[in-house]
Amino acid sequence: MKRRGRSKTLAGACLACAAVMGGAVQAAPVLQPCRLDGIEHEARCGRVERALDPSQPDGPRIAVHFAVLPALARHRHPDPVFFFAGGPGQSAIDLAGPVAGMLARFRNRRDIVLIDQRGTGRSAPLRCDGDDAVDAALALPPEAGAQRARLAACRSRLQALPYADLRQFTTAIAAADADAVRAALGAGQVNLVGVSYGTRLALAYLRQFPGHVRRVVLDGVAPPDMVLPQAFAADQRRAVDAVLSGCEADPACARRHGGLRARWAALRGGPPREWPVVHPVTGEVVRQRVTAEVLDAAVRGPLYSPALASALPEAMDAAVRGRLEPLAGLAHAAAGRRGQGVAMGMHLSVVCAEDVPRLPPASSDEDATVRSYRDACASWPRGAVPPAFYTLPAATAPVLLLSGGLDPVTPPRHGERVAGALGEQARHVVVPQAGHGVLALPCLREVLFRFVDTDEATAAASAVAADAQCAAGVPRPPTYLPMEPRR
Repeated sequence: MKRRGRSKTLAGACLACAAVMGGAVQAAPVLQPCRLDGIEHEARCGRVERALDPSQPDGPRIAVHFAVLPALARHRHPDPVFFFAGGPGQSAIDLAGPVAGMLARFRNRRDIVLIDQRGTGRSAPLRCDGDDAVDAALALPPEAGAQRARLAACRSRLQALPYADLRQFTTAIAAADADAVRAALGAGQVNLVGVSYGTRLALAYLRQFPGHVRRVVLDGVAPPDMVLPQAFAADQRRAVDAVLSGCEADPACARRHGGLRARWAALRGGPPREWPVVHPVTGEVVRQRVTAEVLDAAVRGPLYSPALASALPEAMDAAVRGRLEPLAGLAHAAAGRRGQGVAMGMHLSVVCAEDVPRLPPASSDEDATVRSYRDACASWPRGAVPPAFYTLPAATAPVLLLSGGLDPVTPPRHGERVAGALGEQARHVVVPQAGHGVLALPCLREVLFRFVDTDEATAAASAVAADAQCAAGVPRPPTYLPMEPRR
């Protein structure tokens, strides 16, 4: 999934001006009581009206929806916590339950604000048919031709909506929307917590509105110059290699799955084939076309979680032997979590504008992931992206960057580079045995709270490294081995 520019350059200042023009002058939003899934207490929901195209403030408008989880104390801090979801394409409001648990301590004195970024959730959503269909065979992508037809149908349907201009859903515009929410709530500064793609949005906000940011937390860093499809492919290859190396270093796993690396490579590199698969949800026998792209998609989700990845050698070995059911089960375990669906139209509007134009020329041996994005974006409308968006200026506020050493999509190499560019106010913490997203670890929630709650900026940044040692000893789950039958 998961993800960022930064300095107050002339281009950044012009974006801010366009945002003010696009938002026009509006009264503070009326916050209505609302109930959110996973939240016991009543929340407050509101919306800000925004120009669809910031350069045409008198043109069509959309509503950007947000929810406030109010602080419990009567005397609350004036700087709320803004949460930015991943994807691109996730709804922050739909994640209210897990986010409230992760950020629970903040609610003592700070409001938590969940913004449905334009194109997601309730904010001019760009959803395609089947975005939530996790019960399809293996939860895997369709054939290239079928996928092309599905996306063409989705594009036609979206372009018939009142907010049909698919070029107006880029990260820079979304950052301006978020600042409009800040202004409407009357907050002088905010604290940003971004996960996965949400870190890209947080970095864009920091660059465009540096004076409005007090603290930034980036969990699973996806910088603006990352070129997502290319990075996805390279980082997944490294993650699969780490799984195979871990098995080879474990005597029991190596005995059970001897030569798995070469056998898996032969399966991926072989001709397409069609196998019967017992569907992991319905029990129905379905036919699944097996290609390198399908196999890569099957292992991608489990790699996000070390607990699921520990079972990959067993599942990959079964696939080599002609049984896809174990991989199907792992794929569904990874894909079936509620509230984490991605609005594919918004996803493509971001990636096709910001990432695909920066891909190198196509080659005959191009990775299947890169090829599928290149194909999907060939006819998808592309928004304009200011050159400053791809820059990483020095941070004007303390920034805490978090990376999981086993993360297959935003591994530490991205966080390390971004921390170096952000400069002295940035601290990068790597949890060696964690996967994608480390804020779920209890001890890192304490680190997060102390980082944001410390008044002095220098103390907030310098204390992080020592505080985060609590996560250094988090173990990697042992490789799954089935119980041997008694003899």
